Amino acid sequence: MKEKQKTVPPRAGVSYNGTITACFVGYIVQAICNNFAPLLFLTFQRSYGISLSKITLLVTINFGVQLLVDLLSVTFVDRIGYRVSLLIAHALSAAGLILLTILPEVTADPFAGLLGCVVIYAVGGGLLEVLVSPVMDACPSENKEKAMSMLHSFYCWGHVGVVLLSTVFFRFAGIGHWKILALLWSLIPIGNFVSFTRVPIAPLLKEGETGYSIGELFSFRLFWVLLLMMVCAGASEQAVSQWASALAEKGLGISKTAGDLAGPMSFAVLMGLSRAFYGKYGHRIRLDNFMILSALLCIIAYLGISLAPFPAVNLAACALCGLSVGIMWPGTFSKASAMLPRGGTAIFALLALGGDVGCSAGPTLAGFVSDRFGDNLKVGILAGIIFPALLLAGVFACGKMGGRRPEK
Repeated sequence: MKEKQKTVPPRAGVSYNGTITACFVGYIVQAICNNFAPLLFLTFQRSYGISLSKITLLVTINFGVQLLVDLLSVTFVDRIGYRVSLLIAHALSAAGLILLTILPEVTADPFAGLLGCVVIYAVGGGLLEVLVSPVMDACPSENKEKAMSMLHSFYCWGHVGVVLLSTVFFRFAGIGHWKILALLWSLIPIGNFVSFTRVPIAPLLKEGETGYSIGELFSFRLFWVLLLMMVCAGASEQAVSQWASALAEKGLGISKTAGDLAGPMSFAVLMGLSRAFYGKYGHRIRLDNFMILSALLCIIAYLGISLAPFPAVNLAACALCGLSVGIMWPGTFSKASAMLPRGGTAIFALLALGGDVGCSAGPTLAGFVSDRFGDNLKVGILAGIIFPALLLAGVFACGKMGGRRPEK
């Protein structure tokens, strides 16, 4: 059954600046949910006696739950509306962070408590991934590709803020006070919850326009190529991002403070700069060319992380990886919006699902391969090189389909 958007078109004279700002902050909230806990992986391991394989499972469950939410959201977002869905997303994100300070201490098994918190904020993060991009895409804009890239750069700035501010906090207050910081981070989703009660939200489709059904999307070859690209975009990014702190501290033998700054923070800064650069100059650069160059650069970065014998080169390659993956996720969203313009809620939800499959698969593959090779994270990350290689193939395949109607 085809979906029909029931919201009214944007009203003349209505400003969507507040909506755009709230969307930017929404991605900062998602960055907090995804990247705060990884800074504490080794702390959890030491404090609660949790094995590396179980720590890996926290990553898997986080993105696995987000994946499930992506899938289920197609059935309820249009029914309850984007505003209500966004409010639920922010409430759960805040609740998960707050409970992170409580549940591990009151449950018989601390890992079960951690897992419960991860599930709660993962539901919020999954909803944000489905909702924020289409809400932003619906706002009046001269260049949708630039706007989408700029939006996703705020995920990176959120990531940078989480790593930098958390590192400063740990340095001066001590890692033992991490629960206070978790409560402080929860204030951001609480504040943005209030924002989304007030801002206007534009419809995804034009008045009277009908979106593709899920069945129709599944019948298009182009959709499957785009879905594969999203899987690879998520995996290429998170296989390095989720393990950068642990790699720097354990695999390269440097301090936690230096490791967090040189590993995950430099990764996030360069990923954000890549997205911000395209957000500003995207009208001058062909998206396909930028994505092809980025995929090739990502392959080189993975090789540098895994095979270079010098820690400084490994860390530089982590940062280079951040630069290379920046355009992959928003670029694929933009291609889908342009090539399948009647995708509606369904295409954003399904592509987010694909991205979260990759976000789970990338770090999970790296973690389990590392475990097989005596906790050697370099070997685990080397195994993940398959993801940027497949994305590169997807860009070329997508290019061949450009200018044609979607094929079944």
